[in-house]
Amino acid sequence: MRTLIKNGHIIDPARHMSYKADILVENGIISGIIQVKAFDVPVSDIAVDEVIDAEGRVVAPGLIDTHVHFRDPGFTYKEDINTGAAAAAAGGFTTVLCMANTNPIVDNKETLQYVIEKGRTTPINVYSAAAVSKGFKGEELTDFTELKNGGALVFTDDGIPLKSEMLVKEAMQKAKELDMPLSFHEENPAYIEQQGINKGVVSDKLNIGGAPACSEYMMVARDCMLALETKATICIQHISSAVSVELVRTAKKLGADVHAESTPQHFSLTEDIVLEKGTLARVNPPIRTEADRLAVIEGLKDGTIDIIATDHAPHSKDEKAKEFKAAPSGMIGLETSLALGITNLVKKGYLTLEELLTKMTVNPAKLYKMDKGCIEAGKTADLVIFNPDEEWEVTENFVSKANNSPFIGQKLYGKIKYTICNGNVVYKDLK
Repeated sequence: MRTLIKNGHIIDPARHMSYKADILVENGIISGIIQVKAFDVPVSDIAVDEVIDAEGRVVAPGLIDTHVHFRDPGFTYKEDINTGAAAAAAGGFTTVLCMANTNPIVDNKETLQYVIEKGRTTPINVYSAAAVSKGFKGEELTDFTELKNGGALVFTDDGIPLKSEMLVKEAMQKAKELDMPLSFHEENPAYIEQQGINKGVVSDKLNIGGAPACSEYMMVARDCMLALETKATICIQHISSAVSVELVRTAKKLGADVHAESTPQHFSLTEDIVLEKGTLARVNPPIRTEADRLAVIEGLKDGTIDIIATDHAPHSKDEKAKEFKAAPSGMIGLETSLALGITNLVKKGYLTLEELLTKMTVNPAKLYKMDKGCIEAGKTADLVIFNPDEEWEVTENFVSKANNSPFIGQKLYGKIKYTICNGNVVYKDLK
């Protein structure tokens, strides 16, 4: 199978290159990248099976999301690995990393293998995390060695904070021995009156308590300092508060191997969205103030936050229709992530398009040791083709099983036209 992608504007953040070229893909591999009009023979004379005209569009490495919930096994009425992979492809993602909070939890080799093997039946690259603690109880470590050998790329109890600092230190020491990263959900329940909403003006107005920023940044401070002490590689997930950003910045200056994620909701929205969208805007950690949002953006600008991840968290309509205190936290994000980055970061001058793509391709690939995130001859053809200037409106018609998004009704820039994984077109915009 030979595919020619013509006239695309290539952005390869791994090599800081931006240029116009044609890409020849053969049997899933990039076999040639040729500057436009520099073919040895005319393009029309090259025998190919498919031609994709990328004139006026960006061709970039396939996006990588290292924080998704595909709810499989155990909660497949919300999402499953197949529908999650399809949603990822629709959002330009060719690689995803599933979290471990399934049923059963991915704290054993058998469940890990189930996720990995089912992921291989999808058209994209599906990887899996494994739990830090057995049963997510925060009491005893899982068998890190067995889980690493079974294919896990990271250890995390995402969704559940690890309250025992001694267990966290032990986990860091073991992960350091195995050269594996750890990823942390930082919310101390001792300070939280109500999950999913920032404790502040809006929670007071609704009289439902809230989760203060200190519930996050106190745990961030602890884990950043433990990482400095143990020399472990860690990632602070879905960072949401200004103090947390500053703590990560300081830890990096001190020499800790600390990384941080931001989600599109935390750089795009403020707590006021809860008044408009209700439970659709209920997430853990919550969406906070404008000062917090701007601090997250500043962290993205200066490299303190090096990864953008969606925390794609599908729920059913019935679940989200419950009153706020009873509804689950989380929103879907795969199909709007790139557009939110372009609209709220690139178009507003905070990041260049290359910088945005770096945080959605190169950096996650490096942290989780994936051979992904570049456009290079001899590499697997994982690519996304999009129009950064095309405006579109978010509707309820998602590819995901779920539609729990507070962005429904918003107009965004950045339309995915093709997603290509392992040389195959896995998504094509038909409009």
